[in-house]
Amino acid sequence: MEFLKRPLAITDVETTGFDSGIHEIIEIGLVVADQKNLKVLDEWTVKVKPKKIKTAAEKALKVAGYSKLGWVNAVGLKEAMEVYSKKTKNAIFLAQNSFFDWSFLSQAFKETGVEDYTDYHRVDLFSIGWSKSKELSKLKEFTLKSMCQYFGIPPEPLPHRALNGAKKALEVLRKLVISH
Repeated sequence: MEFLKRPLAITDVETTGFDSGIHEIIEIGLVVADQKNLKVLDEWTVKVKPKKIKTAAEKALKVAGYSKLGWVNAVGLKEAMEVYSKKTKNAIFLAQNSFFDWSFLSQAFKETGVEDYTDYHRVDLFSIGWSKSKELSKLKEFTLKSMCQYFGIPPEPLPHRALNGAKKALEVLRKLVISH
C-alpha cells in the first residue's frame, strides 16, 4: 500500500506501570483515521485482564481507574492483540508518547506471538507539535493534557480511558494540521 494512503492508528494504552518489561497493558484505545483528511474510519477499545497485578504501580491503577469489578469482562492479552493487529493492518502507528505506548504494544506482540501488521513507522504527536509551533515547544510539560490546554480542547476526564486518550490525540493532531 502506498505510504500516503495508509491510515493512522492513533493509539493510547493504559498500563499497570511505566516499565514495559515489568508492567502490562490493561486497556487499549484505537482511532483509525484517514491520513489525508483525518476522518475517523474506525474506533475500538478493549479492557485487558492483567496477569501480574501484584507488580502494578498503585498510581498507574488509580489513573486508569482500574478495579476488579470494572475489568470483570476484560479479555486476555492475546485476544486483544489479535483484534488490534487486524484493525491496524498497514496503518501508521501514532501516539502522544509513541515510545511509551509502542514499548508496551511491542512487548505484547512478542509475548502473545501475534503478528504485527502495522507499518514500521512510529509517529509521536508531541514531536509533530514541537516541529510545527515554536509556542508549543515552550510548554513546560510534554503531555496530552498540556497540548489540549494550549489548543483549548477540553481535558480528558478522570479516570483515564484509553479510547478517550486516542480521541484527544486526534483532536490535537487536527489542530496541528489545520492551524499550522
